[in-house]
Amino acid sequence: MSSKKERCLPAHRVFENVRMDGEGTQMAKNKRVILVSGMSGAGKSTATRALEDMGYHVIDNFPVQLVSLLVDMIETSTDPRYSYIALSTTAQDFSAFLRGVKGQNIEVQVLFLEASDSVLLHRYKSTRRMHPLLLINTANTLEEAIAVERQMFARNINNSFITIDTSFLSEKEFRRRIETYFSKSSVPAFSLSFVSFGYKYGVPMDADLMVDVRFLPNPFWVVNLRPFSGNDPEVYNYVMDKPETKEFLDRLLAFTDYAFEQYVKEGKNHFTVAIGCTGGQHRSVAITNFLYDHYKSRYNCYKDHRDEKEWVKE
Repeated sequence: MSSKKERCLPAHRVFENVRMDGEGTQMAKNKRVILVSGMSGAGKSTATRALEDMGYHVIDNFPVQLVSLLVDMIETSTDPRYSYIALSTTAQDFSAFLRGVKGQNIEVQVLFLEASDSVLLHRYKSTRRMHPLLLINTANTLEEAIAVERQMFARNINNSFITIDTSFLSEKEFRRRIETYFSKSSVPAFSLSFVSFGYKYGVPMDADLMVDVRFLPNPFWVVNLRPFSGNDPEVYNYVMDKPETKEFLDRLLAFTDYAFEQYVKEGKNHFTVAIGCTGGQHRSVAITNFLYDHYKSRYNCYKDHRDEKEWVKE
């Protein structure tokens, strides 16, 4: 599915992770390692190709037992290839790499790739590839392999990771997100994605916060508004002018204003807010547009109306 996205111009910042030398002087970390992992079939190969095209030195299937040697090489090497590393790893070795890829001169970011079980099943069946956990006899069926892999990752996932759900992304949009998050010239400041969706088409798996707005008055039941969307003034104003919407937004903004400030302090890079209604055309789109406009002057903001291709036109 092609995903259409609008964003404000990214306000990037130069490396802000610092360390102290022996005299207490701040020194910028000047080596970057992107640890690429996630569900098998979610797009690690596409991600590493995109990072390689951006100038990262991609290392795949590196023995986890030698991670300390790799860290030493990255820290001491003057070879420019070791200034920007993309290190791809599987579920079996993810936790060990997560613990081991650390250095005083190294900034580490984690790109975690996700997709729904149904999408992963479809991708494996269409490509006829073998799931890695089947190859090592850790699971007996493809469904079991996916479930076991999720369990392996579950104990190590945290909110500092940049998570991308590729279930509904075209390859072009997937690569665009990677280019936005991991540009070599700078590190993106805290950014927000606001995603509208319809519950009838499934929930986005990469949402950090999911907001259900199905309790708001529904423009779908107003016949002359039904063919329009929350992008159109008629529907947007219908939703925003309701007293329920005004009270809801007052309460929601009080929470998100505080939460986003705390995530910035925590050092989180990106946060995804998913706003859902029944069909993903009217209420969720209007609220998504409002939140994007509200926050775009304060943070790097993106918006995505995920289910636009499903919208009723007549």
